[in-house]
Amino acid sequence: MNKTNLLKIFAWSVSGIVLVLAVIAWGQRLSWHLSKMTSYDLFPLFGLTAFSLMWAHYIVSAIRQYLGVDKKVLHTYIEATSLVVLLAIFAHPGLLEWQLWRDGSGLPPNSVLHYVGPGLKVFAVFGMVSLLVFLAYELRRWYGDQSWWQYVGYATDTAMLLIIVHSFKLGHTLQSGWLRIVWIFYAASLVLAMAYTYSKRFSSQK
Repeated sequence: MNKTNLLKIFAWSVSGIVLVLAVIAWGQRLSWHLSKMTSYDLFPLFGLTAFSLMWAHYIVSAIRQYLGVDKKVLHTYIEATSLVVLLAIFAHPGLLEWQLWRDGSGLPPNSVLHYVGPGLKVFAVFGMVSLLVFLAYELRRWYGDQSWWQYVGYATDTAMLLIIVHSFKLGHTLQSGWLRIVWIFYAASLVLAMAYTYSKRFSSQK
């Protein structure tokens, strides 16, 4: 089997694995009592889903660069998983904001900032800012070839780091248990993948 096919298998496999891990950790936290689930219980799953798949994108990209495979071979994978990410990053805050509004807490961002409490507001803002950056990144289909697009890429990388902090501080599923250890691995490997990508980029510019 050539390295192109191996990369495709790796990409789909790692994405499937991280999704399964996210669902298992989320379900365990609820003791699998899904019949009594509310929007407050459901919205964290979409956050776990979005970050897990975006992490997989970074890891797959680093492996692709290491193998010297053209990124076009992953077009179907990226488009399919990016759609899931897009839906998840809308659903994660959307479900929370909708439920807070139904419960009489008003509209965002005030409703969300009140929900997390005074000591954690900055981490909620991290999530809001990152959401805007991730949505801006979706414009890559039209502007990805522009010279200034690299700055959107830098912003997206920064947003990923902000989301790590956001998730560790606000994610109930990550406060203890085995997923916290997995998330630490995600964080460390994400930084390594970014470092590798930037080193390749800067070395090619010399």
